[in-house]
Amino acid sequence: MAKEELIQFEGLVTEILPDARYRVQLDAGHEIVAYTAGKMKKNRIKTLAGDRVTIEMSPYDLEKGRLIFRHKDERPSGSMPPRGTPPRGQFRRR
Repeated sequence: MAKEELIQFEGLVTEILPDARYRVQLDAGHEIVAYTAGKMKKNRIKTLAGDRVTIEMSPYDLEKGRLIFRHKDERPSGSMPPRGTPPRGQFRRR
């Protein structure tokens, strides 16, 4: 196996830890600590507890990983707020 080859796993974020780290429960049953990849920080992709994610790991250390992708939620279409309310987190300018 070449040194550059990374292993990808899917999992569920169970806990948000300090210093931009996450505790992730992999589909295989293992629990690891992962940090956010630079592209996700650059594009301001936020990750919350309960999100499905893809983790990239080195074959040399299977306790740590890099969070490289957050999967979209499959929410029902009826979960949108009413039309008159502004999106959460945005404020009106004066």
